[in-house]
Amino acid sequence: MMGMLRMKIGLVIGSVVLSAGLWLGAPATATAAGGGITFEKQKWQHSGPFGTFDRAAMVRGLQVYTEVCAACHSLDLVAFRTLSALGMSEDDVKEFASDYEVEDGPDNEGEMFDREAVPSDYFVAPYANDKAARASNNGAFPPDLSLITKARVGGEDYLYALLTGYEDEPEDFELGDGMAYNKYYSGHQIAMPQPLFEEHVEYDDETEATVEQMSRDVSVFLTWTAEPAMEDRKRMGVKVLIFLGIMLVLLVLVKRRVWSGVH
Repeated sequence: MMGMLRMKIGLVIGSVVLSAGLWLGAPATATAAGGGITFEKQKWQHSGPFGTFDRAAMVRGLQVYTEVCAACHSLDLVAFRTLSALGMSEDDVKEFASDYEVEDGPDNEGEMFDREAVPSDYFVAPYANDKAARASNNGAFPPDLSLITKARVGGEDYLYALLTGYEDEPEDFELGDGMAYNKYYSGHQIAMPQPLFEEHVEYDDETEATVEQMSRDVSVFLTWTAEPAMEDRKRMGVKVLIFLGIMLVLLVLVKRRVWSGVH
């Protein structure tokens, strides 16, 4: 019986440690991209076990995406209705969605038709298909950004570095046709021209639209699109750790009570 009780206590302790590890997340974001390129880690409000998304930055990031990134990059996995998480009201979401048109149908005559988007629709892709996207970008395919911070080593740190890493190529560097120099991109040649410039957008909250600010804001927004349930996961992690901690204390007290007469 004593061996079984110790085993149970060990299992609870192991669960607490494992849960803490999962809750806190994986080791710190890698600071190296392909080719041994390093970039600086940024401080994000959503980092750490108690971090939460910066709503103001998310709203600004949405503006950067819609006014700049959406010209080439899709956001296929994000429905308009989820924008309520940014603090938008139901009417605001409806108004935002109404600026887009989506293909629907067939109608009673068997024809497809365009209609005004509604909150249950998803962001509309800028191109009709992948071939059209490549044809408009010199053969390069602009990736969907829904999960981009999960798909790239370094996540939002890498995305921020990439957007702020455009420079004139060194004199001894041979740049290919239609390519741009980026010090944080593998090989330093990227098919995407520099997307952001000073005051490229005019923020509704009058925040100064520097390249660094816009890069940071859109990185926060795209971190949210990749993991919209992050805050719920962290809150659940707190509850699980509290529960397991209480169970550990109770098991230790029971063990001491049961074996108090033996010692």
